[in-house]
Amino acid sequence: MTGEPVTGEAMAGGVGSGRACRVFLVDDHAVFRSGVRAELGGQPSIDVVGEAGSVAEAVAGIGRVQPDVVLLDVHMPDGGGVAVLRSVLGGTESESAVVPTFLALSVSDAAEDVIATIRAGARGYVTKTISGDELADAVRRVADGDAVFSPRLAGFVLDAFARAAPGPEDRGEPVHDPEVDSLTPREKEVLRLLARGYTYKEIAEELFISVKTVETHASNVLRKTQQSNRHALTRWAQSRHLD
Repeated sequence: MTGEPVTGEAMAGGVGSGRACRVFLVDDHAVFRSGVRAELGGQPSIDVVGEAGSVAEAVAGIGRVQPDVVLLDVHMPDGGGVAVLRSVLGGTESESAVVPTFLALSVSDAAEDVIATIRAGARGYVTKTISGDELADAVRRVADGDAVFSPRLAGFVLDAFARAAPGPEDRGEPVHDPEVDSLTPREKEVLRLLARGYTYKEIAEELFISVKTVETHASNVLRKTQQSNRHALTRWAQSRHLD
Protein backbone atom coordinates (compact mmCIF):
# COMPACT_ATOMS: atom_id res chain seq x y z
CA MET A 1 0.00 0.00 0.00
CA THR A 2 1.26 3.45 -0.96
CA GLY A 3 0.33 6.90 0.21
CA GLU A 4 -3.15 8.43 -0.20
CA PRO A 5 -4.29 11.63 1.49
CA VAL A 6 -6.91 11.08 4.15
CA THR A 7 -8.51 14.37 4.85
CA GLY A 8 -10.19 16.16 7.71
CA GLU A 9 -8.82 17.12 11.09
CA ALA A 10 -9.99 14.97 13.98
CA MET A 11 -8.73 13.48 17.20
CA ALA A 12 -6.52 10.44 16.74
CA GLY A 13 -6.50 7.99 19.55
CA GLY A 14 -7.99 4.83 20.92
CA VAL A 15 -11.61 4.04 21.57
CA GLY A 16 -13.02 5.08 24.89
CA SER A 17 -10.63 5.77 27.73
CA GLY A 18 -7.37 4.60 26.18
CA ARG A 19 -8.29 1.01 25.27
CA ALA A 20 -7.27 -0.40 21.92
CA CYS A 21 -9.63 -0.18 18.96
CA ARG A 22 -10.75 -3.71 18.07
CA VAL A 23 -10.70 -4.23 14.30
CA PHE A 24 -12.23 -6.98 12.14
CA LEU A 25 -10.98 -7.47 8.54
CA VAL A 26 -13.29 -8.48 5.70
CA ASP A 27 -11.73 -9.21 2.29
CA ASP A 28 -11.97 -12.21 -0.01
CA HIS A 29 -8.21 -12.16 -0.71
CA ALA A 30 -6.30 -13.89 2.09
CA VAL A 31 -2.96 -12.39 1.03
CA PHE A 32 -4.36 -8.88 1.25
CA ARG A 33 -5.87 -9.60 4.69
CA SER A 34 -2.45 -10.78 5.85
CA GLY A 35 -0.88 -7.58 4.60
CA VAL A 36 -3.42 -5.38 6.36
CA ARG A 37 -3.05 -7.39 9.56
CA ALA A 38 0.73 -6.93 9.38
CA GLU A 39 0.36 -3.18 8.72
CA LEU A 40 -2.02 -2.65 11.62
CA GLY A 41 -0.32 -5.10 13.98
CA GLY A 42 2.49 -2.67 14.80
CA GLN A 43 0.21 0.32 15.24
CA PRO A 44 -0.51 1.70 18.71
CA SER A 45 -4.03 1.40 20.12
CA ILE A 46 -5.22 -1.01 17.40
CA ASP A 47 -5.94 -4.71 17.90
CA VAL A 48 -6.96 -6.91 14.96
CA VAL A 49 -9.40 -9.37 16.55
CA GLY A 50 -10.70 -11.34 13.56
CA GLU A 51 -11.05 -11.67 9.81
CA ALA A 52 -13.33 -13.17 7.19
CA GLY A 53 -13.18 -13.92 3.47
CA SER A 54 -16.88 -14.06 2.60
CA VAL A 55 -20.14 -12.31 3.39
CA ALA A 56 -21.46 -15.20 5.49
CA GLU A 57 -18.20 -15.55 7.45
CA ALA A 58 -18.11 -11.79 8.00
CA VAL A 59 -21.65 -11.54 9.38
CA ALA A 60 -21.08 -14.49 11.71
CA GLY A 61 -17.64 -13.31 12.82
CA ILE A 62 -18.71 -9.73 13.48
CA GLY A 63 -21.63 -10.92 15.59
CA ARG A 64 -19.36 -13.23 17.56
CA VAL A 65 -16.36 -10.93 18.06
CA GLN A 66 -18.23 -7.60 18.32
CA PRO A 67 -15.40 -5.37 17.05
CA ASP A 68 -15.32 -1.59 17.22
CA VAL A 69 -14.43 -1.14 13.54
CA VAL A 70 -14.90 -3.39 10.51
CA LEU A 71 -12.52 -2.84 7.57
CA LEU A 72 -14.73 -3.88 4.69
CA ASP A 73 -13.94 -4.83 1.11
CA VAL A 74 -16.62 -3.66 -1.34
CA HIS A 75 -16.39 -6.22 -4.14
CA MET A 76 -16.87 -9.80 -2.94
CA PRO A 77 -19.16 -12.64 -4.06
CA ASP A 78 -22.71 -12.86 -2.67
CA GLY A 79 -23.39 -9.15 -2.49
CA GLY A 80 -20.06 -7.82 -1.26
CA GLY A 81 -19.66 -5.14 1.36
CA VAL A 82 -23.19 -3.79 0.99
CA ALA A 83 -24.58 -7.24 1.86
CA VAL A 84 -22.45 -7.33 5.01
CA LEU A 85 -23.61 -3.84 6.02
CA ARG A 86 -27.28 -4.66 5.49
CA SER A 87 -27.04 -7.94 7.38
CA VAL A 88 -25.20 -6.49 10.38
CA LEU A 89 -26.87 -3.09 10.62
CA GLY A 90 -30.31 -4.12 9.48
CA GLY A 91 -30.60 -7.63 10.90
CA THR A 92 -30.62 -9.28 14.28
CA GLU A 93 -26.89 -8.63 14.65
CA SER A 94 -27.66 -4.95 15.26
CA GLU A 95 -29.15 -5.93 18.62
CA SER A 96 -25.73 -7.03 19.86
CA ALA A 97 -24.03 -5.16 22.69
CA VAL A 98 -21.62 -3.55 20.23
CA VAL A 99 -22.68 -2.24 16.81
CA PRO A 100 -19.46 -1.74 14.85
CA THR A 101 -18.45 1.18 12.70
CA PHE A 102 -17.67 0.26 9.09
CA LEU A 103 -14.79 1.66 7.05
CA ALA A 104 -14.72 0.56 3.41
CA LEU A 105 -11.25 -0.36 2.11
CA SER A 106 -11.55 -0.99 -1.60
CA VAL A 107 -9.62 -1.02 -4.85
CA SER A 108 -12.55 0.81 -6.43
CA ASP A 109 -12.92 4.58 -6.40
CA ALA A 110 -16.03 4.57 -8.61
CA ALA A 111 -18.73 7.00 -7.50
CA GLU A 112 -21.46 4.35 -7.58
CA ASP A 113 -19.49 2.06 -5.25
CA VAL A 114 -18.73 4.86 -2.80
CA ILE A 115 -22.32 6.12 -2.68
CA ALA A 116 -23.89 2.66 -2.39
CA THR A 117 -21.55 1.73 0.46
CA ILE A 118 -22.16 4.93 2.39
CA ARG A 119 -25.93 4.70 1.89
CA ALA A 120 -25.78 1.16 3.31
CA GLY A 121 -24.19 2.49 6.51
CA ALA A 122 -20.40 2.73 6.18
CA ARG A 123 -18.81 5.63 8.04
CA GLY A 124 -15.96 6.14 5.59
CA TYR A 125 -14.37 4.94 2.38
CA VAL A 126 -10.68 4.77 1.48
CA THR A 127 -8.92 2.99 -1.35
CA LYS A 128 -6.27 0.31 -1.14
CA THR A 129 -3.55 2.74 -2.18
CA ILE A 130 -3.63 4.13 1.37
CA SER A 131 -0.49 3.73 3.49
CA GLY A 132 -0.38 1.71 6.70
CA ASP A 133 -0.06 4.76 8.93
CA GLU A 134 -2.92 6.55 7.16
CA LEU A 135 -5.11 3.47 7.41
CA ALA A 136 -4.45 3.21 11.14
CA ASP A 137 -5.35 6.89 11.52
CA ALA A 138 -8.54 6.38 9.51
CA VAL A 139 -9.53 3.43 11.71
CA ARG A 140 -9.03 5.45 14.89
CA ARG A 141 -10.96 8.39 13.49
CA VAL A 142 -14.05 6.43 12.43
CA ALA A 143 -13.97 4.73 15.83
CA ASP A 144 -14.10 8.20 17.40
CA GLY A 145 -17.12 9.12 15.27
CA ASP A 146 -15.45 10.94 12.40
CA ALA A 147 -16.23 10.32 8.72
CA VAL A 148 -13.16 9.58 6.62
CA PHE A 149 -12.80 9.97 2.84
CA SER A 150 -10.19 11.09 0.38
CA PRO A 151 -11.12 14.50 -1.12
CA ARG A 152 -12.34 13.05 -4.43
CA LEU A 153 -14.50 10.41 -2.73
CA ALA A 154 -15.92 12.94 -0.29
CA GLY A 155 -17.04 15.01 -3.26
CA PHE A 156 -19.03 12.04 -4.62
CA VAL A 157 -20.87 11.62 -1.32
CA LEU A 158 -21.59 15.30 -0.81
CA ASP A 159 -22.86 15.69 -4.37
CA ALA A 160 -25.12 12.65 -4.06
CA PHE A 161 -26.72 13.69 -0.80
CA ALA A 162 -27.01 17.33 -1.86
CA ARG A 163 -29.01 16.24 -4.91
CA ALA A 164 -31.27 14.12 -2.72
CA ALA A 165 -31.94 16.85 -0.15
CA PRO A 166 -34.60 19.52 -0.84
CA GLY A 167 -33.25 23.04 -1.14
CA PRO A 168 -34.74 26.16 0.43
CA GLU A 169 -36.69 26.90 -2.73
CA ASP A 170 -38.27 23.43 -2.67
CA ARG A 171 -39.41 23.97 0.91
CA GLY A 172 -40.80 27.41 0.19
CA GLU A 173 -38.24 29.08 2.46
CA PRO A 174 -36.43 32.35 1.72
CA VAL A 175 -33.05 31.91 0.08
CA HIS A 176 -31.53 34.95 1.81
CA ASP A 177 -29.10 33.94 4.57
CA PRO A 178 -27.23 36.68 6.50
CA GLU A 179 -24.43 34.30 7.52
CA VAL A 180 -23.81 33.24 3.92
CA ASP A 181 -23.99 36.86 2.78
CA SER A 182 -21.33 37.81 5.33
CA LEU A 183 -18.75 35.57 3.65
CA THR A 184 -16.39 36.99 1.06
CA PRO A 185 -16.03 35.19 -2.31
CA ARG A 186 -12.67 33.76 -1.21
CA GLU A 187 -14.12 32.57 2.11
CA LYS A 188 -16.89 30.78 0.20
CA GLU A 189 -14.28 29.06 -1.96
CA VAL A 190 -12.42 27.89 1.15
CA LEU A 191 -15.70 26.78 2.73
CA ARG A 192 -16.66 24.65 -0.27
CA LEU A 193 -13.29 22.88 -0.28
CA LEU A 194 -13.40 22.32 3.48
CA ALA A 195 -16.86 20.79 3.10
CA ARG A 196 -15.49 18.40 0.46
CA GLY A 197 -12.82 17.12 2.83
CA TYR A 198 -9.77 18.99 1.56
CA THR A 199 -6.90 19.65 3.97
CA TYR A 200 -5.53 23.16 4.44
CA LYS A 201 -2.50 22.24 2.31
CA GLU A 202 -4.69 20.92 -0.50
CA ILE A 203 -6.86 24.04 -0.39
CA ALA A 204 -3.75 26.22 -0.60
CA GLU A 205 -2.59 24.32 -3.68
CA GLU A 206 -6.04 24.47 -5.27
CA LEU A 207 -6.44 28.23 -4.75
CA PHE A 208 -2.74 29.16 -5.17
CA ILE A 209 -2.52 30.77 -1.73
CA SER A 210 -0.46 30.01 1.37
CA VAL A 211 -1.52 27.56 4.06
CA LYS A 212 -1.44 30.44 6.54
CA THR A 213 -3.91 32.36 4.39
CA VAL A 214 -6.17 29.31 4.24
CA GLU A 215 -6.06 29.06 8.04
CA THR A 216 -7.05 32.72 8.31
CA HIS A 217 -9.97 32.30 5.90
CA ALA A 218 -11.10 29.13 7.70
CA SER A 219 -11.00 30.92 11.06
CA ASN A 220 -13.08 33.77 9.62
CA VAL A 221 -15.61 31.34 8.17
CA LEU A 222 -15.99 29.53 11.51
CA ARG A 223 -16.46 32.85 13.30
CA LYS A 224 -18.97 34.25 10.81
CA THR A 225 -21.02 31.07 10.63
CA GLN A 226 -20.80 30.51 14.39
CA GLN A 227 -19.64 26.91 13.97
CA SER A 228 -17.31 25.27 16.47
CA ASN A 229 -15.29 22.95 14.16
CA ARG A 230 -14.94 21.87 10.55
CA HIS A 231 -17.31 18.92 10.96
CA ALA A 232 -20.10 21.20 12.15
CA LEU A 233 -19.14 23.59 9.36
CA THR A 234 -19.45 20.81 6.76
CA ARG A 235 -22.97 20.00 7.94
CA TRP A 236 -23.80 23.72 7.90
CA ALA A 237 -22.52 24.04 4.32
CA GLN A 238 -24.41 20.94 3.17
CA SER A 239 -27.67 22.26 4.60
CA ARG A 240 -27.23 25.41 2.48
CA HIS A 241 -25.96 23.60 -0.63
CA LEU A 242 -22.64 25.43 -0.45
CA ASP A 243 -20.54 22.31 -0.91
